[in-house]
Amino acid sequence: MLDTIFSELPKVFQQENVSAHMSYYFSLGDVKKTVQISPSGCTVEDGKTVEHADCVCKTSAEFFIGIWNDGYRPGLKDFLSGTIKSNKPDELKTFLKAFGKDV
Repeated sequence: MLDTIFSELPKVFQQENVSAHMSYYFSLGDVKKTVQISPSGCTVEDGKTVEHADCVCKTSAEFFIGIWNDGYRPGLKDFLSGTIKSNKPDELKTFLKAFGKDV
């Protein structure tokens, strides 16, 4: 399921929703992905391919799938409980918007 989501990102990318380059590193259980977005496009790579991603997101595969497929949006309790961790939670909203998953 995660491989399908990430492989489809370049196809569903909405560059008009992106104003600057951003790099995201996702650690979703055993799946690790780096996604870079900019007004000119989107790339997805396996593993951590940037030294310092602008935004890091760590959670379970199941929780990420709930966000992506079911429209769940994490709240404060999810971050405080450690269910999802991020150095820049607000940038996760930017990520979702870039793929038409407006919050």
